[in-house]
Amino acid sequence: MKASVIYWSGTGNTEAMANEIASKLKELGADTNLISVENASTDDAKEADVLALGCPAMGAEELEEDYFRPYFDSIKEIIKDKKIAIFGSYEWNSGEWMDLWKNECAENGIAVIDALIAYDHPDAEALAKCRELAEKLMK
Repeated sequence: MKASVIYWSGTGNTEAMANEIASKLKELGADTNLISVENASTDDAKEADVLALGCPAMGAEELEEDYFRPYFDSIKEIIKDKKIAIFGSYEWNSGEWMDLWKNECAENGIAVIDALIAYDHPDAEALAKCRELAEKLMK
């Protein structure tokens, strides 16, 4: 099984989550690519059987607009038939950006099997949830 973990991280918090998810996917036997969105191609999403997409909350509870938003918009049509999980970190408000992102996925026919948020730098509990997210992707 091929897995891609594609993320954007400004402070390293979402990157820590991505690393944990990718590590667990590899441990579970997936051929896993861990890719910062600046280096990701549409083929990285297209060729994956399972996909974990990570982006922290930015601005007014939105996806990062210079790299992640354009990439996500470019893959919406090709990821509808895949197992998808979304994740990211936040440091203010309630994490509403994740609900907005989940709703956007649903409106575009993308079935998200899990959505995970971590406050600030992911602690041991958040990292354990990252491993659980990877397990859900592999089921």
